[in-house]
Amino acid sequence: MSDSTLQERVAAIRERIVAAAKRAGRSAGEVALVAVSKTHPAEAIRAAFALGVTHFGENRMQEWEGKRAAIAELAGNWHLIGHLQSNKAAKAARSFHCVDSVDDFALAQRLDRARGEMNQAGKLRLLIEVRIAPEDTKSGVEPTALPALAEQISTLNHLDLQGLMCIPPFLEDPEKVRSYFRELRNLKESLEAGLGKKLPVLSMGMSHDFEVAIEEGATEVRIGTALFGTRTLPPRPIG
Repeated sequence: MSDSTLQERVAAIRERIVAAAKRAGRSAGEVALVAVSKTHPAEAIRAAFALGVTHFGENRMQEWEGKRAAIAELAGNWHLIGHLQSNKAAKAARSFHCVDSVDDFALAQRLDRARGEMNQAGKLRLLIEVRIAPEDTKSGVEPTALPALAEQISTLNHLDLQGLMCIPPFLEDPEKVRSYFRELRNLKESLEAGLGKKLPVLSMGMSHDFEVAIEEGATEVRIGTALFGTRTLPPRPIG
């Protein structure tokens, strides 16, 4: 993809964010664009960064480690948005500014311990992923278990619980996804009351439905295909 095409796509996404925020009586400044750079090369990240995009989302530790060195000097905000295996928690705590997909206290404990061992100022930002639809392929804590998990995570010294994330079902009509976004917002508000603290982040909405998510309160939208296009992955070796 050419730089001019990427520039046009970034501008178009920003215009849509502004319009969606306006419809909801919000400021576009309340909504961060997280460019989902999974499966795309370091060069694509560098090109988007040059256009003012500063938040990037990756799914897998191994892929991120393969391209991190090529963009090490960029002052980006690196989000882990994919499911994290416990045995990779230490690497994630060192490699990302934000882990946006925590759904288990044991995993949170490992992240907390690894962050503490780094002797680094500042806490690791964390979002809890909520499984708001009963799909076997989706990760996330069940809504009924969310308050207890949030209470547990709030006791950890090196993590900063900032909000919630979800991946709703993929439905062709974005309006049919609205109820899931609304549910996550309601869960956040209920959780804030229970914890007695503000949770400023709602990470929800992707390329096909982010405008509805913004109308329902999203503060971060995760955009991949609409920015970078689709990318065919090389076949995995057999055996």
